[in-house]
Amino acid sequence: MIPVANRPIIDYVISALVQNGIRDIIVVVGYRKEQVIRYLNTLDLPVTVVVQERQLGTAHALQCAEAAVQGEFLLLPGDNYIDSVSIGKIKGEENAMLVHEHPYPSNFGVVVTEGDVVKGIFEKPQQAPSITVSTGIYSLKKDFFRFLHSTELPDAISGMIEEGVCMRAIRAVDWQDAIYPWDILKMNTKMLRQIPSQRAGMMSSSVVIAGPVSIGKGTTIGPHTTIKGPAVIGNDCEIGPHACIMPGTSIGSRVGIEPFAFVGNSLLMDDVSIGSHSAVYDMVIGEGCLLADHTTATSRESLLEIEGHIQKATFGAVLGDRVTSAPFTVFRNCIIGNNVTVEEGRVISGQVKDGAVVM
Repeated sequence: MIPVANRPIIDYVISALVQNGIRDIIVVVGYRKEQVIRYLNTLDLPVTVVVQERQLGTAHALQCAEAAVQGEFLLLPGDNYIDSVSIGKIKGEENAMLVHEHPYPSNFGVVVTEGDVVKGIFEKPQQAPSITVSTGIYSLKKDFFRFLHSTELPDAISGMIEEGVCMRAIRAVDWQDAIYPWDILKMNTKMLRQIPSQRAGMMSSSVVIAGPVSIGKGTTIGPHTTIKGPAVIGNDCEIGPHACIMPGTSIGSRVGIEPFAFVGNSLLMDDVSIGSHSAVYDMVIGEGCLLADHTTATSRESLLEIEGHIQKATFGAVLGDRVTSAPFTVFRNCIIGNNVTVEEGRVISGQVKDGAVVM
């Protein structure tokens, strides 16, 4: 449900299915299921919802939907971008998976093939035997459910291959995953290339707009503000005056960006406030964050430990929901949890847990 270019990620998945004439859609929900269900209820097509009461892995999620599945089916993760052309390539195939090349294959299920036949799948190996990875998108038959003995899908796929069932590898045209928080910035940049230029709201005659920019209803753009696309601004925002919005920026609804603030290559969710004379770059900012004046985010390369693994990443900062920071805060290549409070003049790097107070 994370909004990328102001659309939930799952919306891109459902759109790719609909563009291929697929209308029989089942969504398995678990964590924050109420939020997902509210979104699904806004769609123009009926969607069957299955609840996974306990999050016990991807294979278990599929098992929860077994009673609702009839015959052959497509299986897709709801948190990846996939294009409609790739869905068209795998739709109707019997026992097939979409694969894609990736520069960091060890973060995924690595696929070994002979021609277009899958010979093995290895989940996040330390030494990847290839750069071909599974997108997590499969075309399967109903009897696949008998291979679901563990909690994870790759184990079931491996069991099916070991039994001699032929699994074909089909190359995806365009696919983007978000394994780590900073990957959202890459996905946002990709999705912004698709936005149409449209102008609503009110803006001063001295506003400068260049490139594709979408501005929502009720939004006010103050005098001498510059916006360079691709960029999207939601509804009921107040931007500027003398603000600067640079390419690669998505701004949600009811966002305030005060005078002389600079925002570039960032994703701001709903109800965010950026104080005056701030410079925000390469940031993901969660809902309801309040960043006071003279806030700075500096992007650099560093090493972070994520789930026991050391990851190299280049970004400014990723902030959870409802982070509050005082004036003259510097975010430097950090991941900040939900409901964190930062006192004045702090320089923050690394990771900060939910609910912490940085003094």
